[in-house]
Amino acid sequence: MKEILITKENANQRADKFIRKFLNEAPLSFIYKTFRKKDVKVNGKWIKENYILKENDLLRIYVTDEQISEFNKPADVSKVNLKTNIDIVYEDENILIVNKPKGILSHGDNSEKRITLSNMVLSYLYNKGEFKNDGESYKPSPVHRLDRNTSGLVIFAKNLFSSQIMLDLLSKHEEIIKTYLVLTFNKPMQEEGVINAPLFKDASSGFVKIGKIENGAKEAKTLYKVIDSKKDYSLIKASLITGRTHQLRVHFASIGCPIVGDEKYGDFKKNKLFEKEFDYRTQFLIAYSLTFKDVPGELSYLSNKTFKAKISEKELGILRKISLKIKPLFF
Repeated sequence: MKEILITKENANQRADKFIRKFLNEAPLSFIYKTFRKKDVKVNGKWIKENYILKENDLLRIYVTDEQISEFNKPADVSKVNLKTNIDIVYEDENILIVNKPKGILSHGDNSEKRITLSNMVLSYLYNKGEFKNDGESYKPSPVHRLDRNTSGLVIFAKNLFSSQIMLDLLSKHEEIIKTYLVLTFNKPMQEEGVINAPLFKDASSGFVKIGKIENGAKEAKTLYKVIDSKKDYSLIKASLITGRTHQLRVHFASIGCPIVGDEKYGDFKKNKLFEKEFDYRTQFLIAYSLTFKDVPGELSYLSNKTFKAKISEKELGILRKISLKIKPLFF
């Protein structure tokens, strides 16, 4: 039997979600079988999986020591081989804002599970003594993510209540303004405007495509403004009104302005020429700034604050060579 006192950082979440994180190697069938067999108690009473844990609850999980040893296996983040130093833009006791480099996954997937931004942050916090990695403590995690080849700002929550506040604000799409810098081929017909094109993911191809709401596509809107245009290029400031997968990449391609270096939705011939001229083969897409508007509760001190990513010297050099204005970047 395992006995766990629920702390503030673990309160206000479903019991099954907490146990799934604690017994992180256990099959889901095993987790829910413990509830069906009434092998989970809080404060001496049997509970269902949807019970919301409260601070100072005493949780008991009636499984054997052997099962705990088999299924409770926190990752060894203390030995993550960091490829690069973490670029921390902002940090306090509740959140961490990191400037993610290109080429690093936010989360692990089938191609890479170890060298990820999440593991790099966990390793950093572990070595600072702020993450216990014992399977019981809250595991700091990103509240949103960026594509592997998109650089820029990612918010990590250090505790559960911060994660819940951030996720709620992001779901509203108006309280946290995410602004991107985009270098595209060609120039939009209008200097500024809204791209309103519903999106869906084609399961057969894996591509995100424009579709119709009545056929299952989801609303997708992008606000943009051209900062400067020269030759065959435009530097654009874009904000997500909605947050769909690959939204910016698909939207700008749809108006004849594919993002430079985009290997999935871009202009492959122009990408090759750009790579040859500038030695740059990834998509020129940067999650440049985050603006918090009205933040409630214990994170209210973040209200009306803006955080910006540092643009790499490589990308700044490319913009200079193209003769695009750089000063307006620092809006």
